[in-house]
Amino acid sequence: MHKNYFDQIKRLPLTLILLISLICSIGFIVLYSAANSNLQPWALKQIVNFCIFMPIAIIIALIDLRIIFRLSYIFYFCVLALLVAVELFGSTAMGGKRWIDIGIVKLQPSEPIKIAIVLMLARYFHSLTVDDLSKLHKVIIPIIGVLVPAFLIIREPDLGTGMITLIVSSIIFFAVGFRIKYFIILGVTALVSLPIAWNMMYDYQKKRVMVFLDPEQDPLGASYNIIQSKIAIGSGGFFGLGLNQGSQSHLDFLPEHQTDFIFATFAEEFGFLGGMFLLVLYFSLITLSLLIGVNCRTVFSKLMVIGITATLFSHVFINMAMVMGLVPVVGVPLPFISYGGTMMASMLMGFGLVMNAQVNGHTNLTNI
Repeated sequence: MHKNYFDQIKRLPLTLILLISLICSIGFIVLYSAANSNLQPWALKQIVNFCIFMPIAIIIALIDLRIIFRLSYIFYFCVLALLVAVELFGSTAMGGKRWIDIGIVKLQPSEPIKIAIVLMLARYFHSLTVDDLSKLHKVIIPIIGVLVPAFLIIREPDLGTGMITLIVSSIIFFAVGFRIKYFIILGVTALVSLPIAWNMMYDYQKKRVMVFLDPEQDPLGASYNIIQSKIAIGSGGFFGLGLNQGSQSHLDFLPEHQTDFIFATFAEEFGFLGGMFLLVLYFSLITLSLLIGVNCRTVFSKLMVIGITATLFSHVFINMAMVMGLVPVVGVPLPFISYGGTMMASMLMGFGLVMNAQVNGHTNLTNI
């Protein structure tokens, strides 16, 4: 048993752990700078979160894959129950009801539900055959399993996280070989539902879409964030202004510079060169994760890795596109960089599952 345990430790993907640690370290530096060279109120808390949840991620990597397989549905329904609890008696902040206040900390269930959905879909599709994918009653179950939490998230309202949930789920559906006709049906349904969705959107969400199409129509209102973000990125130039030298965040011109718009803060101080370096780190992390998935022997492990990697990619792409004005502002944080304990915990535990696929990817799940 001890030998098996040490063999598992030897199989831990140290390069992946190093990449995550390096990206998180960049986040600590940016949060330190964003607070005018102070560890409080963001950097120190983020460091503590990392020191707590990185060891937990490694522990998750060493857990028997069969245990994770068995607990997948239970975890999904537990987090779904937390989402329902947010709807019923969640605490409101910044115009949204997204948190459950349990005294010591505030939990944001919309973050772990992304991991829970990945595990739920991975387990469900692990048990299906190719022929099952042509049977409507087999296909409708996972679709409902995705749409229910997505609906609850969008109602909070958290349009960005809801979008990512749907995007990641669609990638998993595509990976398992969903019939094209189902994607067409869902696509047509989405298009037909656009007018209804528009009428259900809050006024501030509609304004974000309108100012995306014409950023100059409300420069001191709905367009303010994105205009200031572009100024910050542009003023960084090629090499950046230097650590603690960014004016947009330090003079409070850039709102949410520690969360959704932290990449603009980073780009202003570290420039195009720093931005490209961060992109290379993310690309390396995504590539390494996908290579782990390719080498997995079970459908469950493969889909688990694909889902977690797709979650990271979606966050990075949407966040960076958002701060550069390429997509509407939807409030999506940058993984491992943006301030937020629940986000840090969810992403680290998600990559604990990716590491588990490396350590236990050979485990036989046939008889479970």
